[in-house]
Amino acid sequence: MSDIKITITDREGVAHEVDAPTDMNMNLMEVVRSYELAPEGTIGICGGMAMCASCQCYVQSNHQLPEKSDDEDAMLSEAFFVKDNSRLGCQIHITEDLDGLKVELAPAED
Repeated sequence: MSDIKITITDREGVAHEVDAPTDMNMNLMEVVRSYELAPEGTIGICGGMAMCASCQCYVQSNHQLPEKSDDEDAMLSEAFFVKDNSRLGCQIHITEDLDGLKVELAPAED
């Protein structure tokens, strides 16, 4: 299998079921950008270095995700709109285990 299905709810509340490749070493933030599910310049501002929280999302399915790194944990502790299920999309790498993942993009930090 090279593609998995992920449901991403954008910041307007619209759910998009997208195909995400598992063979391109992509992360969730890059998938959101490739499908243009967030306005240009509002997601992945730091380039996926866990330094800006612009790709924060809420994980809505019960998938087992890797533990948060210290950098991700520190960034989320300073971010707006953080919930118990908040993760940084740039830190969620697309693997076959994530087939059926459901996430909602956090509001933009205006």
